[in-house]
Amino acid sequence: QVHLVESGGGLVEAGGSLRLSCAVSGGTFSGLAMAWFRQAPGKEREFVAKINWVGVYYQDSVKGRFTISRDNAKNTADLQMNSLKPEDTAVYYCAARPLGGTYFSPDDYKSWGQGTQVTVSS
Repeated sequence: QVHLVESGGGLVEAGGSLRLSCAVSGGTFSGLAMAWFRQAPGKEREFVAKINWVGVYYQDSVKGRFTISRDNAKNTADLQMNSLKPEDTAVYYCAARPLGGTYFSPDDYKSWGQGTQVTVSS
């Protein structure tokens, strides 16, 4: 059973930066694809970024501002968020799945963290 714990959310002004971290336990980390999703109030959970052995992929609205990374030695996956905008405000979730298949829908993932709130003020 893979267990995920996010940290690093908070309140920041527009244009600021935050770094989210996801600590993974209970699985073989190198065999997992890692992703970040977010969910704003009243909206569906949406894909933000993913990383696996093939590479990284981002939602268009965060390209050039967000960077996903992973440390296979520490079993962590991070999301560096720069140039934050009010529309980035949401609860951010870390997700994991075994390699293979598709990676862009919440339904593709069975392991989720509890979420961390990111609020960007204008």
